[in-house]
Amino acid sequence: MKYFYNKILFSLLLLSFAACKKNENSNTPSHSNQKNEIGYSTNLAIYKYNGYSIVKVLNPWPDANKDFTYILKEKNAAIPDSLQKYTQLSVPLQSIVVTSTTNIPFLEMLEVEKKLVGFPHTDYVSSEKTRKLIDAGIVKNVGQNERLNIEKLIDLAPEAIVTFGVDNNNPMIANLEKSGLNVIIQADWMEQSPLGKAEWIKLYAALFGKEKEGKILFDNIVKNYQDALQLVANQKAKETVLYGSMYQNQWYVAKGNSWVAKFMKDAKSNYLWADVEGSGSLGLPFEKILDKAKIAKVWIATGSFKNAKELANSNPHYVQFDAFKTKNIYTFECKLGATGGTIYYELAPSRPDLVLKDYIKIFHPELLADYNFTFAQKLN
Repeated sequence: MKYFYNKILFSLLLLSFAACKKNENSNTPSHSNQKNEIGYSTNLAIYKYNGYSIVKVLNPWPDANKDFTYILKEKNAAIPDSLQKYTQLSVPLQSIVVTSTTNIPFLEMLEVEKKLVGFPHTDYVSSEKTRKLIDAGIVKNVGQNERLNIEKLIDLAPEAIVTFGVDNNNPMIANLEKSGLNVIIQADWMEQSPLGKAEWIKLYAALFGKEKEGKILFDNIVKNYQDALQLVANQKAKETVLYGSMYQNQWYVAKGNSWVAKFMKDAKSNYLWADVEGSGSLGLPFEKILDKAKIAKVWIATGSFKNAKELANSNPHYVQFDAFKTKNIYTFECKLGATGGTIYYELAPSRPDLVLKDYIKIFHPELLADYNFTFAQKLN
């Protein structure tokens, strides 16, 4: 499933609460120096208290006019009166519905994929493990993201539905809540930091009572990412890089602060649009792309092309690029699951360490001579 990462960087809100007392007006959690369990994500905060956690989802979509707060309540926990107004969920959850393929790896990494009872448009799921659950009828198809089958969801009665919004008008989310279903808004797609996006595994760890396991998993990803950075620490950014391809009448390049551009920077490449401010993508006419990137050494193409001929057939002007002539073209989107889902879109956000190694292999192949690509593929 294609997800476009057009977002802005948001500064993490530091939340505080008054000291816990017995009277009704002041039995709120202490705000003195409560630790936020999240270190890289800018759109997620988790505060752990005795018997419950406070989860804050910040800047859930571009120009959002509100944030979201959820209380994850353990068995027999007492929740302060000041927090009663927020959505409460009893944890660990026994059932869940998620609506983005990027959530599937988190469930599998935590070994709670069997708690998944529904997913919209199940053909998008690539993971073999979860596909078996779908094929066995354990995971039900619950419609489309903007047209979820509320009747089926009511019948499934999941303890939580994790979904996302794209703007301040979200009638589907409102309808789910009116139907008595517990909805959690996820904003992982708004993250621009590779490690920040992956850190959303900690939300699922908190939902399923696996905070320790989640921390170990994420810390290992961080270590792998940092180890990969060390590989190129003394390398110069020598390879000039073209990114993207034509879509309708525009060529979309990744802006300099986008998730994709940060990988190319960390892998020590000379991405030609690295100086474009902002996140997300920038649409440009073909002529401007050709003028700037005709002699680029490497082309990271978008699209599920299997080979250079297929790429050229989609637009005959592509043959003008030097990277095409030298067949130095790569794509991250050609590897598909059994029913057509793109593996990169599903797995890459949760495994930035593997994405970075793929980019390093492209730009500095001598550093990873024995490494095989996880997502990338050269178009021959």
